[in-house]
Amino acid sequence: MFIGILAALIAGTMLGLYALPGKFTSDFEEENKWSLFFILTMFAVPLIATFGLMKGVGAIYSEIDSSILITMIVSSFLWGVGVMMWGKAIDHIGMSLGFSLFIGTVILVGSVLPLGIAISKGQPLPSTPTLIAILIGIAIVLMGVLSNGKAGLKREADEMALKAGEAKAGEARAGEGSAGEGSAGDSETAKPKSYAIGILIAVTGGLLATGFNVAFTYGAGPLADAVKANGNPGWMTAMAVMLPVFLSGGVAMTVYFLIQLSKKKAWGKFKTPAFGKNFVLIFIMAVFHYAASAMYAFAADSLGANGPVVVYAIFNTTCLVVAVVSGILTGEWTKASPQAKRWLYTGLTCMVVGVLVLAYGQTLDQPTAVETTVETAANSFMNLHQVGA
Repeated sequence: MFIGILAALIAGTMLGLYALPGKFTSDFEEENKWSLFFILTMFAVPLIATFGLMKGVGAIYSEIDSSILITMIVSSFLWGVGVMMWGKAIDHIGMSLGFSLFIGTVILVGSVLPLGIAISKGQPLPSTPTLIAILIGIAIVLMGVLSNGKAGLKREADEMALKAGEAKAGEARAGEGSAGEGSAGDSETAKPKSYAIGILIAVTGGLLATGFNVAFTYGAGPLADAVKANGNPGWMTAMAVMLPVFLSGGVAMTVYFLIQLSKKKAWGKFKTPAFGKNFVLIFIMAVFHYAASAMYAFAADSLGANGPVVVYAIFNTTCLVVAVVSGILTGEWTKASPQAKRWLYTGLTCMVVGVLVLAYGQTLDQPTAVETTVETAANSFMNLHQVGA
C-alpha cells in the first residue's frame, strides 16, 4: 500500500512540475520550446518506453478491432490540439493559473463524461448518493475554476497598474520631451499577453483534452485483454492506450508547430549555443509529462480494488498544489495584489476539496472485489485528465 501511495505522490509531483524546466531555457521562442517538447513527449518517449518495457507490442495492436483504433485516433487528435493549447496557456498566464484552469476543466468534463457515455450505452446511472456526491464535487471544482479565472484577471490588472505607475514615474524623471518618445516606444515593444485570452485558451484546451477520455473509454477494455494475454502486468494497459493516443495527438501538434515555426521565422533559433542545455531541460519535461500517467496507472494497480479512487484524489491534489506552489516560488505572483492571491488560494482550495468529494463519491458505488480492477482503473484514469500526462 505504501508503494502505491508513494507512486501516486510521485506521479502528481511529476505532472505538477513538468513545465518548470521550460522556464530556464534560453534563446528559444515559445514555438521552439514547445515544438521540441511535443516531438519528444509524443513520439520519442512513448515509443522508447512502450517497446522497451512491453512484451508483444505488435501482437497487442493487431488484436484490436480497426473501428476502435479509428475512434481512438480521431479523439486523440483533438486531445493533441487541447494539450498544445495548454502549453500556450502556460506561456500566457503562468504555471499556477495554467495548470489549475486546464486541469480543473478536465476534471469537470471528465467527471460528467462517463455519465453521458453510460447513458448512451443504456447502462444504469450511479446510485442517488453517488450522483449527489459527484454533482457536489463538480460544483465545488467549478467554483475553483471561476475563482482562478478571477485571480488571473485581477493579477493582470495589478501588473498593468504597476507598469502604468512605473511609466508615469519615468516620464516625471525624463521630462516632457523624452518622456513622450519613451512612452511611444514602450507601447510598441512591450506587448503584454492578455490574461483573458490565456484563460480562454486554457479552458478550451481542457475541453478538447477530454478526447483522451474518449480514447481510453473505447480502447482500455480490449487493450487490457491483449496486454495481459501477452504476459504484461495490468497497469501497462495505460501505456498501451497512450501509444496510439500520443502518436495521433502528436500529429496535430507537429502540423501546428511546423506552420508556426515557418510563420514566425523561428527555425534559426534552434541554432544556438544553448541548444544542448535547452534539449536536456525539455527532455526532462517530456519524461515527466509521460511518466506521470504510467506512474499513476502503476499506483492504481498496486492498491487493489479501491486503488483508482484513492490514487485519483492523491494524484490530482498533488499535481494542483505542486503546480501552484512552484509558480509562486518562481515569481509568477510577485506583482499580484493580496486580493489576487486570495482568489488563487480560494480556487486551489475549492479544486482540492472538489477532487476529494468526487473521489469519495466513487467509493459509494465501488465494485466488488471479483470485478476486474482494469475496468475500475480505466474509469478513474479517464478522469485523471487527459493529459497524457
